[in-house]
Amino acid sequence: MTSAAPGLSRRSAWVPLVLAVSLAGALELSDRLMNYVLQDFGQEAHQRLVDWQRLNDLAANAPVDRQLRLVNSFFNRVNFVSDIQHWGEEDYWATPIELLTTNAGDCEDFSIAKYLTLKSMGVPDDQLRVVYVKALELNQAHMVLAWYPEPDADPLILDNLINDIKPASERTDLEPVYSFNGEGLWLNKSGGRRTRLGESEKLSRWQELNKRLDQSLRP
Repeated sequence: MTSAAPGLSRRSAWVPLVLAVSLAGALELSDRLMNYVLQDFGQEAHQRLVDWQRLNDLAANAPVDRQLRLVNSFFNRVNFVSDIQHWGEEDYWATPIELLTTNAGDCEDFSIAKYLTLKSMGVPDDQLRVVYVKALELNQAHMVLAWYPEPDADPLILDNLINDIKPASERTDLEPVYSFNGEGLWLNKSGGRRTRLGESEKLSRWQELNKRLDQSLRP
């Protein structure tokens, strides 16, 4: 990975590498961004972004179940690296650009990248939830993406721990704690019940990520 430019922290050096698309819009990576990645991070990083754009274009009109499989397998190829190793921070939520350019990230980064990519393909926001869970077998915090075909349905789980997409009822190794999307934040309770806690902006790291997204849209 290229070191930060003089006078910039490692984190602030990533400001140009934010997703050049609004959360509600279609995926469109700018020439400025693509040229920056090619020059500073090389051909392989550039090609991963090209492949991401191509995936979005080809799968935008595919059935949702195929979109889920393609997006899950695409991002699960990225290397898992902890935030402290990768960013020097305990908990950093990266944009998909940061994830793909460095070819590394952790469970939050995988889940958020899948969420944003599926949204850009036209999957409704109210069908998607990024879910903070406890991975019982690992005895640690984890994050996955859930897709709900109906509001009260048993959701399908997209997870970087396994490539198979299974219903939540078959993922007894995961205990949901809270979930969010662009529309809200929910506390998960026993029996599959959820209580709305308010807006997802209550999550500071989600706010920070959205600010970096907004910065990319400025002239």
